Amino acid sequence: MRTRIRIAGSFVALLLASPGLVSAQAFPAKPLRIIIPFPPGGATDIAGRYIAQKLGESFGQQAIPDNRPGANGTIALELTAKAPPDGHTLVIGQTGNLAISPGLTKVNYDPARDFAPISLVIASPHALAVHPSLPVHSLKDLISLARSKPGKLNYASTGSGSAGHLGMELLKKATRTDVLHVPYKGANQGLTDLVAGHVALMFTSVLSTAQFQKSGKVRVIAVGSLERSPSLPDVPTIVESGYPGFEVISWWGMLAPAATPKEIVARLNSEIVKVMAASDARDRIGALGADIMTSTPERFAAYIKSEQAKWGQAIKDSGARVD
Repeated sequence: MRTRIRIAGSFVALLLASPGLVSAQAFPAKPLRIIIPFPPGGATDIAGRYIAQKLGESFGQQAIPDNRPGANGTIALELTAKAPPDGHTLVIGQTGNLAISPGLTKVNYDPARDFAPISLVIASPHALAVHPSLPVHSLKDLISLARSKPGKLNYASTGSGSAGHLGMELLKKATRTDVLHVPYKGANQGLTDLVAGHVALMFTSVLSTAQFQKSGKVRVIAVGSLERSPSLPDVPTIVESGYPGFEVISWWGMLAPAATPKEIVARLNSEIVKVMAASDARDRIGALGADIMTSTPERFAAYIKSEQAKWGQAIKDSGARVD
């Protein structure tokens, strides 16, 4: 009898000494909250709601989307950083609020310190789109034209310090060209002027250019992903065009508050990767003009760090500031 009591006591002590094990076994113990940093209707919202729905089905526990727009997504990140680290509060972060904003303006969180990365989920390469009247059909053509007319061609962006602005500055540096920046207040305004021929080109997410590319109102001559995008399989990458290692994409990933038990992070990672591997996910995300991009938590953490360094250097080189 005493032996049994000692064994039982040792087992309880082991469980108490391993809170992560206990919480992982019981997880989720209540509905999940999926914080979405942007208003309903956009790509981030659609992806976030899809993941919430599928995680709810997978866990047999409700997963509630919670839109918290504002300040380019930084409000949602701040909210998540302060949430209990039990895995029940997640956020879908992206390039802007994890890699660009921290180097551009003051934010009340540290991407490396305040979050537990779970997995990348989707990505959309930046598309180098030109007005059809521009006599170029490849990046090589554009570089030749730009070098023959330094400072004469112009490009639209969604504002100073935006991914489109900084991405184009990275491309200008790589190709040693001089193209004039014309900032707009949003992608729609910039694309409207590109379609009208008021600006010559724009380097923006495939998500933004997809409908105009299909209708022939713009011509996409290259994409910024390391490999060709399934959304635009016939369009060469900038790497293929002679610039090894060049990558400018918009990406999204799921994160939890820092100190979330590793066992819970691992379980969330497993479920999210499974959700995104389904054919339904490829169809839903592909319809947006985006691609599935999952990872381990460790790879996602390293990717955020490398992206911060890349965009931080672009901000420094370009002298970008918040409008």
